[in-house]
Amino acid sequence: MTDALAGFTRDTFTHDGTTKEVFRAGSGPAVIVITEIPGITPSVIAFAQRVIDLGCSAVLPSVFGDPGREPSGGYIAKSMSKGCVSKEFRAFAKGVSAPLTQWCIALARNEHERCGGPGVGVVGMCFTGNFALAMAVDPVVLAPVLSQPSLPLPVSKAHKADVHASPAELAAVRARCEEDEEMCVLGLRFTGDIAVPAARFASLRRELGESFVGVEIDSSKGNVHHIGSKAHSVLTEDLVDEPGHPTHDALNQVLELFRARLLA
Repeated sequence: MTDALAGFTRDTFTHDGTTKEVFRAGSGPAVIVITEIPGITPSVIAFAQRVIDLGCSAVLPSVFGDPGREPSGGYIAKSMSKGCVSKEFRAFAKGVSAPLTQWCIALARNEHERCGGPGVGVVGMCFTGNFALAMAVDPVVLAPVLSQPSLPLPVSKAHKADVHASPAELAAVRARCEEDEEMCVLGLRFTGDIAVPAARFASLRRELGESFVGVEIDSSKGNVHHIGSKAHSVLTEDLVDEPGHPTHDALNQVLELFRARLLA
């Protein structure tokens, strides 16, 4: 374990023959933080610390990469190439969720039983962004957050509008939102992020109505906050943690969702 993960316990979790490492810290209701490409980086750990400071348990499954390692161009490319061909992610598949979401749902149930509280929160990022949507079919998930949901990879018009969930899963999430007026799905993206097209958020609005809260941060040329056109990771690498900055506001919106749904 690297110094970046000091204070976290290291364990494994197995479901349906799949075993992965899981890092845990904090106390209170669980928030599952599913890492982005290239893995559990120091900035992902820093976000998890925010969850811990809020009064929740942060649970970080290691689904790719080397836990605690700093990102680099080569490391990102290696993780990306592995993710694209992995059957766990089905990076180009439309109208279905990633098979790995079933393992993540089992983990969420396990952490709810272990940590208690009314339910769990989930943050998916990048390759795992839409995991939070598919996981919200399970009643244990009370606060799903889709941060820069990048799958399926936007290689066609149809892929750009797809949300990486099956019609049955979308219907189940929609039904949950209709039954629970406090239930919402929170999505985050930069407007210039070609990996997360506007059409994807438009599909989520169409499917979930007002129960989808889409936070779209201006990264167009000449934007007032000088956000670069290649900005991608709202809560981690591209976070500017200063009051008044839109990424800072987005972070606070995520934490407030967890506070309201898990700690009220």
